[in-house]
Amino acid sequence: MSKDDAIDDDVDSERSARKPNPIDAHVGTRVRLRRMLLGMSQEKLGEHLGLTFQQVQKYEKGVNRIGASRLFDLSRVLGVPVQFFYDEAPAELIETSLVPGFAEKPAESYVIEFLSTREGMELNKAFVKITDARVRRSIVELVRALGGEDPLD
Repeated sequence: MSKDDAIDDDVDSERSARKPNPIDAHVGTRVRLRRMLLGMSQEKLGEHLGLTFQQVQKYEKGVNRIGASRLFDLSRVLGVPVQFFYDEAPAELIETSLVPGFAEKPAESYVIEFLSTREGMELNKAFVKITDARVRRSIVELVRALGGEDPLD
């Protein structure tokens, strides 16, 4: 190994020590999303898995990598298939060239990020309870206007 290769390895390991792996962060975000959709606390999820809520937090942030058996346990406790945690992963994280023509267009990641927040969850739950389609449409137009977006777009 050359001196330059050793430096590159040091830089890569230093970078990975500061930032979570993007796929680990994505899986953690999906764990958080599903937990919040179920109205489950980190503490309660930890109890089901034999973990502390701090360990659940680290999984959700992608700081700690989730092993295969733990991911299987999470899927069972959260009532989703293991694939759920990889769904909607950004295209740059997934190698699709192995099976041409089978790649689906990933959803916009900002939707998942928004639904992973407390405000996003509360807004979504309240919105789906509105039965009048005209009222729902008016709310969408109001939010677009408040966000600075032209309501006709």
